[in-house]
Amino acid sequence: MAEALYRATGRRKTAVARVRLLPGDGNITVNGQDYREYFPRPSHQVSVRAPLELLESAQRYDVVVEVSGGGPTGQADAIRHGIARALAEESQQARGELKEAGLLTRDARAVERKKYGLKKARKRPQFSKR
Repeated sequence: MAEALYRATGRRKTAVARVRLLPGDGNITVNGQDYREYFPRPSHQVSVRAPLELLESAQRYDVVVEVSGGGPTGQADAIRHGIARALAEESQQARGELKEAGLLTRDARAVERKKYGLKKARKRPQFSKR
């Protein structure tokens, strides 16, 4: 196995992606499967490839990802975040481009916890005057 050129961790909601960038010809492997197989939805595929397409380095690296937790959207966005962070280690110029596109920012939105006395996080029980 080739030694990783760059490593990074990407997170989104409860998903965590450990990303390794290796010198190669553009293969993206997620949990041992091709990313198109792992993410059948085209929007998730576009999300995963976004940082590579932005820097036009899709054909220079092979990406190996281990992702766990969350659902498909959270995992796809965690992978995008991880790839962007790994590419940011490459050069200051790459980091600037990724930062400008907002790909290095960790999306902090997560499910709000349910509060006692309420039906959901904010939904109150129906009010009855009489």
